[in-house]
Amino acid sequence: MAIPIPNMVFHFNGCEQKTFLQRHHVPTLFAGQARKGSILIKQLTNRVSARKLSQHLLSETATVRVKEDPQEMKTEEEIEVKLADTWRKIHGEDDWEGMLDPFHPLLRSELTRYGEMAQACYDAFDFDHYSIHCGSCKFRPCQFFQSLGLTHHGYDLTSYLYATGNINFPKFIKRSLSSESWSQTANWIGYVAVSNDETSAHLGRRDIMIAWRGTATKLEWLADFMYFLKPIKVRMIPSPDARVEVETGFLHLYTDNNESCPFAKHSARDQVLAEVKRLMNHYKGEKLSITMTGHSLGSALAILNAYDIAETGTNIMDDGQAAHLSVFSFSGPRVGNIRFKERLDELGVKVLRVRNVHDKVPLAPGMLFNERVPAILQQLAERFPWWYTHVGVELPLNHRDSPFLKETNDLACFHNMEAHLHLIAGYHGRGRKFVLANGRDVALVNKAADFLKDHYLVPPNWLQRENKGLVQDHKGNWIQLEREDLKEHLKKFTPTSRYWK
Repeated sequence: MAIPIPNMVFHFNGCEQKTFLQRHHVPTLFAGQARKGSILIKQLTNRVSARKLSQHLLSETATVRVKEDPQEMKTEEEIEVKLADTWRKIHGEDDWEGMLDPFHPLLRSELTRYGEMAQACYDAFDFDHYSIHCGSCKFRPCQFFQSLGLTHHGYDLTSYLYATGNINFPKFIKRSLSSESWSQTANWIGYVAVSNDETSAHLGRRDIMIAWRGTATKLEWLADFMYFLKPIKVRMIPSPDARVEVETGFLHLYTDNNESCPFAKHSARDQVLAEVKRLMNHYKGEKLSITMTGHSLGSALAILNAYDIAETGTNIMDDGQAAHLSVFSFSGPRVGNIRFKERLDELGVKVLRVRNVHDKVPLAPGMLFNERVPAILQQLAERFPWWYTHVGVELPLNHRDSPFLKETNDLACFHNMEAHLHLIAGYHGRGRKFVLANGRDVALVNKAADFLKDHYLVPPNWLQRENKGLVQDHKGNWIQLEREDLKEHLKKFTPTSRYWK
């Protein structure tokens, strides 16, 4: 007989423990007791107090304390007050000198916020091949952050972004099995958002945020992007140096369009540049920043996008001042050659790359010829069309430092975005003990992975849609849920438009 999980308890270290559903008050929907105890988790609270985590989440070797030194703990109120004065340093003005070791609590807060914005691209994407909406965003633009439980970040979504590929991207472009799908050539690839008035006051400026979607958890997509470097100018992105080159697949995905598709009639590049220009004009006279974020392949697109904005001067305001450009990259691959890195530095684009040292994706492309090649060989290697280098500043993390994560050989776990956010939550600097600092629920690690130790009773891959998106009609037949006209997703929005009322 199946036992409903909310009623289950288990004994651990001599104490009666509740399941993670009870501990964190997760609302669940049960399809009746007769459905063999199946559970559909509809929503998981993103934040629980650090006190609850320290009381309930025990490692196999020791109780995890929230903070050994009370002076290290910063409240959210303190973070919000001080961020307006220090945001430029948090966004790389001094290349994050003195902020990574020890790890600055304000930087942790910002990385978590932008990381959750990147994670939203996965949570909102329809990966289901059986859905006629496969490849699109599951939510209406005006309900995006609300649907994902991210309204506390204080951003308003202004535009969705779409991409297509005229070269083969079989592991990235997701298509429906139905011939009646919304599109056979385009995929939703991210979004643009802007901080609202209240959040802008805390941030010390109006922030235009661009989030790019990566790939699913499986890593076969890397084979699609192992082409040669190509001069960036061949795809109409300006560059004063013809030697600036980037990976061909990234470049095509960013610049390809399809005239016959309303969602990809304009390339992802044209869409995002037009939206940034529109927002720059809408908020002219204000202090502005432009922040890009992405995970995996989304990280590569974010870096390429930042280069493009800087090179075209899209971030230049009416008074001639440039809006600060920064990228928070999570587990991203290399994007271009040494000339691309040097030009990015000249343009003043700041990039912070967060990676798990056991993750293989940041090692590609350029596994043989890269920035780690001895200097004596670099001059020779630069002549090859497969010589790559990383950009910006690296923040290396190690998942083996976390007492919550189990030993596994699953490379997808090492690459998982939620796992990176978990590592950020517990990292304090090299050689320092892993201690959760921001109350981020560890159950989120298993949202789309099997990475938590089993005694936490958090089922792997628990995030799922109710009945896989099927509903019963008036005849009792199970059919796909009707969705609003996706053409609304093509519209541009501002907080004052009628779509936000």
